Amino acid sequence: MQSAIEQALKCKKDVPIGCVIKKDGIIIASAHNKREEDNDILAHAEMLAIKDAQKKMNSSRLKGCELYVTLEPCPMCAWAIFQSGLSAVYFGAYNPQYGALISNNIFKNLTNNTLKVYGGIEEDKCKKILEEFFKSIR
Repeated sequence: MQSAIEQALKCKKDVPIGCVIKKDGIIIASAHNKREEDNDILAHAEMLAIKDAQKKMNSSRLKGCELYVTLEPCPMCAWAIFQSGLSAVYFGAYNPQYGALISNNIFKNLTNNTLKVYGGIEEDKCKKILEEFFKSIR
């Protein structure tokens, strides 16, 4: 999770969310939010990391890979996670409003769901980064 936190701290104009993807314990992709920087609403940290990992693995399927992200994924990112075949997701801060994996488990009825999800990893650090960002823009 520390590598995902480091990615979050790289955000310049956007909500500080960072993400890394590991395969066999080695980071193969990393990203941070770039929605504002790139003027692209799809440029969430998870989406960028998934795209990078798929390119590096030369496959749309990320079987055996694990994703680490500082905030519980939104529905768009959660669906991309399911579709990519990631094995596990570890996230930092819970997202009561938009979190799609635990807070508002909108995929609980998927029959072929083998994704393992773990929340609250380094939660205090991840929440603090977000709180400081929102405090600075208000």
